[in-house]
Formats: sequence, structure tokens, C-alpha cells
Amino acid sequence: MKIIVLFPTETEASQFQRADVTSLISGVGLTATTFSTMKAIQQQADILILAGIAGMYPASHLHINQVVLVESEVEADFGFFTSSGFVHMAHLPIEMTFTRRHTLHCPDLPSALPFQKVRGASVNAAMTPFIDSTELEIENMEGAAFFYTCLQEKQRFLQIRSISNLVEIGNDDWDMHSAVAALTAGLHQLIDFLQNEK
Repeated sequence: MKIIVLFPTETEASQFQRADVTSLISGVGLTATTFSTMKAIQQQADILILAGIAGMYPASHLHINQVVLVESEVEADFGFFTSSGFVHMAHLPIEMTFTRRHTLHCPDLPSALPFQKVRGASVNAAMTPFIDSTELEIENMEGAAFFYTCLQEKQRFLQIRSISNLVEIGNDDWDMHSAVAALTAGLHQLIDFLQNEK
């Protein structure tokens, strides 16, 4: 099985070494991720994995260093500011909407792994204060672009994240090293599972 793992940063990839998969640094953000995902798809992998850290929303009931699989993504800051505040593109009246991007779903999540399934918000600015996070658990900066590109190209994919921080302005207590260690262990577990699939 040909597996390609995309890491947004060198830091997130720093503890991962494995000879039987290809690892790439995709870059931070939606634009870099779209380009890197397309380049990875051209390598004709059986599956692409996006692996990185993420923030958790206060109401998520997650904990620091928890490893999760992402079941859905939305571009949470994709919309307009109005006199009443921010309105997500998916909630605009149809006559005002030139394009609609709703929640993107991962169609092939393995159920036999112990990782909690979560819903992700992809944002261009971390800790964006104006989005509606009531139905979301984690924040990242790449997932929606990765999901969208893979879905459009009919590429099998998964996204795994480890929680490094609370999404709360002024909360600077990030546990990067431990979160990357947890991510690395979870990624090995995920790859072992995929390679043993019947």
C-alpha cells in the first residue's frame, strides 16, 4: 500500500520516521495545502493522510495531547461581515450566493481505531473570534482544503490531529512537544491499521 503523509510544518513532522511511507511538508494554510495535496495526488498513492496539531474549542470535551480523526471540515471564516455581524457563506440567501461550500465529509473513516471522531473548523487566522463553533470540536488551518481537493479528485484520504492548545484568545499554554509526540504515536497506529486492512 502506498501511503503519503502530509505535515503542515517541519515541527509536526520532526518525530516521525518511517521507511514504508512517504512524508511531505505541505505548508501552513489553505492555499499551500491545496497545492501540496494536488502534487501528492499526482504520485498516485492509495491513501493520503494529513497529520498535524490542532486547537480544541472550550466546549469540545477534548484534552491536550488527545489524538483524533477528523470526520468533517468547514471553512469557518468563509463569508461576509454585515451590519448584524459575520454570516457564513452557507447561510446567505441563495440570491446572494455565487458559490456554496458546505461542510466537507471524510467518506472512509475506519471505525476499529480508538480515536475520537471530531468536526473541524479550518480558518485563515488562528483563534478567529467571530465564527460559530457550537457544532465544532477543533480548529486548524489546512483541513478544509485537504478534504475539498481529495474529494474533487476522488482520492482516498484521512486526517489525524493531536490537540496542542485551547482555542481561546490570551491562552498561550501550548504543549507543542507532547502534542507532536502523541501525533507521531497515533500516526504509527493508524498506518499499521491501514497496512493490515483486508
